Parts: sequence; C-alpha cells; structure tokens
Amino acid sequence: MRTDTPRGTLPAREHLLAHTAGRPVLDVVIPVHNEEKDLERCVRRLHDHLVRTFPYSFRITVADNASTDATPQVATWLAHSIPEVEACRLEEKGRGRALRTVWSHSDAPVLAYMDVDLSTDLNALLPLVAPLISGHSDLAIGSRLARSSRVVRGPKREFISRAYNLILRGSLAARFSDAQCGFKAIRREVAERLLPMVEDTGWFFDTELLVLAERAGLRIHEVPVDWVDDPDSTVHIVSTATEDLKGVWRVGRALAVGGLPLDRLARPFGDDPRDRQLSGVPGGLARQLVGFCVVGALSTLLYLLLYSLFRAGVGPQVSNAGALLLSAVANTAANRRLTFGIQGRERAVRHQAQGLVVFGIGLALTSGSLAALDAAATKPSHGTELAVLIAANLAATMLRFLLFRAWVFPDRRDDHAPADRHVPADDERPASELPYTVRNSR
Repeated sequence: MRTDTPRGTLPAREHLLAHTAGRPVLDVVIPVHNEEKDLERCVRRLHDHLVRTFPYSFRITVADNASTDATPQVATWLAHSIPEVEACRLEEKGRGRALRTVWSHSDAPVLAYMDVDLSTDLNALLPLVAPLISGHSDLAIGSRLARSSRVVRGPKREFISRAYNLILRGSLAARFSDAQCGFKAIRREVAERLLPMVEDTGWFFDTELLVLAERAGLRIHEVPVDWVDDPDSTVHIVSTATEDLKGVWRVGRALAVGGLPLDRLARPFGDDPRDRQLSGVPGGLARQLVGFCVVGALSTLLYLLLYSLFRAGVGPQVSNAGALLLSAVANTAANRRLTFGIQGRERAVRHQAQGLVVFGIGLALTSGSLAALDAAATKPSHGTELAVLIAANLAATMLRFLLFRAWVFPDRRDDHAPADRHVPADDERPASELPYTVRNSR
C-alpha cells in the first residue's frame, strides 16, 4: 500500500464559490478504451446537458487509456472543437490509472467521472456534485441498488452486482450500497490525500477508494440513479470479478494490520458555532474517556482471567506479573487504535515501549498491594487477593489514562499540520509528471 500522503488532518469543508478565477468548479472525466464509435455522441450529449442545467463552470476531460483504434483522434478533435473539452492520452490500460492521472493534475475543486456509455441518467449529475460543492460531503456515488433507483439490466449482471456488494459488506464492513456504479465524484483536497493510498489501477479502484474513505470517517453521499444497461459493454465479468476479490483480500489485510495512515484523512468539524471547542476543555477528552473505560474493562477481564489461569500453577507474584504484562500489551494496542485514533505502524514500537513503562508503574502498585496483603494476613483467600488487585488496578488505571494522554499518545496534529501548499499550474510542472493533454486554445 502506498502511504506517501501529506501529514496532518484535512481542513474543514467549505462551500465552494461559484467563480474560481478562471478554473472550472467541476471536472468530469470520461475514461475510454477503444470507444471511437460512441465517444463523440457521449461528449456532445454531456456537454449539452451541462450547458443547459449546470450553474457552475465545468470541464469535460476525455482520458484515453491505451486505445488502439481512432479514439485518440476523436478525443483530440473534440478538444479543439468544444471550449470546455480536453483530451488526455495514457499509454497503459486501466480505468483506475486514468482517473488517478487526471484527478491528480486537475485544478477543479470537484472531480467526477462517468462511463462513456452514459448508462446513468444525466439528471442525477447535479444532485451528485451538489453536496460536494456545498461542503456537506467528501465523496458522492450513484447507487443502482437504492430502493428509489430504476434499473434496466439482465438478471446475470443484477445477481453479480448484488453478490459483490454483499461480499464487501461481509468482508470489509462496507456500508455504501453500490461500489461499481460508474458515476462518482470527490472533492479535490480529499483526492490529494486519498489517491496515494489507493493501489489498484483497474476496476477495483472505485471499491478501494470508497472503503478507505469510509474507514477514515469521510462522508459519502449516495444518489439513487436511473440506469440502463449497455448491451455492448466490453467488461469481462469473470476476470474483473477475480481481480476484485483479490483486491478485497489485499485491502482487508492492510486494514487488519493497520498499515494505512487513515488518520490523515480525518475531518474537523465545520463552521457551526456549536462545533467549536470550548476554551479550557481538551479536545476529544469525553470520547477518549469512554474509549479508555471500555478498553480498560475488557483488559481487566483479560487480566483476571490470565491471573486465575497462572495462579493454578505458580505463586501470586509471578501470576500477577505475567497476567499484567500480557494484558498491558493488548491494552496499549487497543487504546492506540480505538481510544486515541492512531493507525498505521509509525511509532508503534515506541508506543509499546512507553506502554511497558506505564505497565511497570501498574505492576509496582499491584505488587505492592499484594505484598501488603501478605504482611497483613497469613493466608489470604483467592477472593481477597482478587478484591485487593481490583482496587489497585483502579488506581493504576486512572494513572495510566493520564500518562497515555499526556505522554504516550499526545495530540500531535498541530505538529503535523500542513502549510498552505502551492498547487502548481500545468506549465509549472515538469513534463515528466504530465500525461499528453490537448487543451482548447480559446
């Protein structure tokens, strides 16, 4: 997985201005491969629809990925004929590769794409991008599986689509309803952070993008669409399904081991006064306390279970040390991920080492309590030992939270906040970073 994303959290979403100093507000990408017959009809129909109904400036970018027919020539001719159309040529196949390339170099604040067959009713385009323009959502997708959607397609494709989305729900806990509908949009600042984490360059690109966005807590808006299947579609269902399942396994494994810095996609609250932090109140304290208590309760149960198991074979001091050590490692890992929201492997070893120091303090408290109990009673019962250990663990837990918050997992967002980044214009970028692009000269 690629993780070369900017550090720091995303800025708060803001409503986009209608006029963006010569830049289009919306860039609609049409990825194509050998579509010489349908390309002109698609582009002209989309352009006519946007001119008549879309209240913001826009651009249509044809992303030709390794076509071997006359598609590049048609795209170039359209770019020269229509002011709002551009053409981009890539020498390698892959819908995901085409979208990543164009989105990464686009200057529009809202980026979208749709399939060249225009199976989706274009009346859904404005509802798709409106939540992104207003600042309400981070991504938007068209859904063919919503109750109010109207879909015309064969039973085979219907079954495959629903089965695939059930697999995503069962394996990756996805909550969005339609991963593969070719009708999506994303805000540019989100794409800048999210695209470097997406590894797939083919049809699984959409799914990977959505799963990572959802796991990071970004807001995904779904729009019911009317959709008519293209009987001449060239998608190879079996090979595509196989690659998708491989992608599900790869992404699931990366999420399971915490191999992605999804914390860099976190969003602060917006500009509602109710969302502003109160002076003198540490941010996230209430949520962290709840998470710490839940993890602490589970860790205590684990500790008591381990102590009881060890006590059957060894003395109380050894049993206490072994149970506390194992439960402390699990407690540090759980608090790191769930309470303080730290993902990925960065500083993981250091956090565990610091957690062991905190464990040493807890060990001193609980061991001292056991020593005091032994001095006060000749042969204390097992129940008495557990009661003393619970009391000592409560005191150690309070100290552990304070040390975790102030020392082990301090809030470092301000240290990683990115400075205002200058987005270079196309003529400032090295030629090696740009695909072959045809722009209208007007």
